[in-house]
Amino acid sequence: MTSFSNGDARPSLSHADQLDSQHQLLQHDSTLTVAQSVSLTIGGDSLLVVDERPRSTDQRACCGLIAKSTKTTHAIGLYNILDADLSSTGLTITYAEPVPKDSVTVTALEYPIAEEEKAHAQAWVSQLSMLAYGEAQPYKRLKVLINPFGGKGTASKIYHKHAAPVFAAARCKVDVQETTHQGHATEIVEEIDIDAYDAIICCSGDGLPYEVFNGLAKKPNAGEALAKIAVAMIPCGSGNAMAWNLCGTGDASVAALTIVKGLRTPMDLVSLTQGKNRMLSFLSQSFGVIAESDLGTDNIRWMGAHRFTYGFLVRIMHRTVYPCDLAMKVELDDKQVIKEHYNTYAHNPAPTRSPEETAGQSKGLPQLKYGTVLDELPKDWEVIPGEVMGNFYAGKMAIVSKDTNFFPGSVPNDGLMDVVTIDGTIPRTTSLKMMTAIPEGGFFDMPDVNIRKASAYRLIPRQKEGYISVDGESIPFEAFQAEVHKGLGTVLSKSGHLYEAEGPRP
Repeated sequence: MTSFSNGDARPSLSHADQLDSQHQLLQHDSTLTVAQSVSLTIGGDSLLVVDERPRSTDQRACCGLIAKSTKTTHAIGLYNILDADLSSTGLTITYAEPVPKDSVTVTALEYPIAEEEKAHAQAWVSQLSMLAYGEAQPYKRLKVLINPFGGKGTASKIYHKHAAPVFAAARCKVDVQETTHQGHATEIVEEIDIDAYDAIICCSGDGLPYEVFNGLAKKPNAGEALAKIAVAMIPCGSGNAMAWNLCGTGDASVAALTIVKGLRTPMDLVSLTQGKNRMLSFLSQSFGVIAESDLGTDNIRWMGAHRFTYGFLVRIMHRTVYPCDLAMKVELDDKQVIKEHYNTYAHNPAPTRSPEETAGQSKGLPQLKYGTVLDELPKDWEVIPGEVMGNFYAGKMAIVSKDTNFFPGSVPNDGLMDVVTIDGTIPRTTSLKMMTAIPEGGFFDMPDVNIRKASAYRLIPRQKEGYISVDGESIPFEAFQAEVHKGLGTVLSKSGHLYEAEGPRP
């Protein structure tokens, strides 16, 4: 049997490792013997189960003698353990067992406990529960929002079949509500009691988290709300970028497990303004071929994530350009320096936010440091040529869809956006190489890929019609300005530090 330890599939312990683990942990009273012949030993990252009970009561050897018991040993990753409970009927350990296709299913071990052993068993259960959750909050209070129209319209079925059993087994307190129209999640969250929930779970694609962040932003105490309530996703849409970045999966059951064991992680959010209107973005903003490949392919949504590839290929074959005026507050513009920035962040302690800091957040959203697109352009911003812009893509997360680590240098909480610009007149063969280079990890270093880390930018389209995408949602095709707010939002992530993506190559 294999188990997910820290969320990764790992083989069972070798016999030598098992003996060593048992020897060390017996000294710390970490072994519990149940059903007379079953030992449960808490190891460094797994629960070791050694079962020496006979497989069958009528199992006989030759000459009528009773056969020897069959010893079985397997390890369950502590990360996978959802709950341990001692009741009048005995001990129940519930865990997420890996199954084919990179999913998990809820499974339980049940053993009788003698009355005289219950005090020791209760202490052992407490120790197991503490180690199984570590720094993660157990028994989370979850507001679950389901978009029944997202993706292929199967979000409700996916949630109830694959995610709900994991939440129930982990004894999370769950309040489920389906959205009925676009913007409904924003309306729900704007009225939500931020003291009633620990996290809002979006069963959808990336559109619902966008609505949730903007609902929290509309509250009079927006700063406190965004710091206090974490946002997470059960992947049910086409791109599911939030789930890939924070959970490292596109599977609903594994995402649910990651949410149960998720660590509260401060994450930058981006204010985007058009005229006097202001919205928040958590994922990306795009103009040019990426925006058109996304928003211009709604008529083939049935293709799922493949519609992005199809839309991209059609447009690069025409070598389409999207002229614009572009200016940025550039902070880093050298690829090697960006790599060093990523490595420094990765090796520093994970960012945290204390309850005192959460309570001390400003009442509303942070003031805009650079104003809006209606204000005069700051003199220290760099003007970027945009006459032959093929693609403008600014990201706050690394992965934009499965196998598409478009922004490998992106980290959750550095106060910077990763901005990619690509000339629309480059050869078609180069554009095709870029597509294959993304999943292979070579995109970042390609000479025609311009990457900058910026704290703000302004983009003014020169055409009259087109698409601008914010977190996969369409906004009016007009001038806009964006700036980052360091650590404004909160998410639940697997690592509590980095996205589940490979950083840029050395």
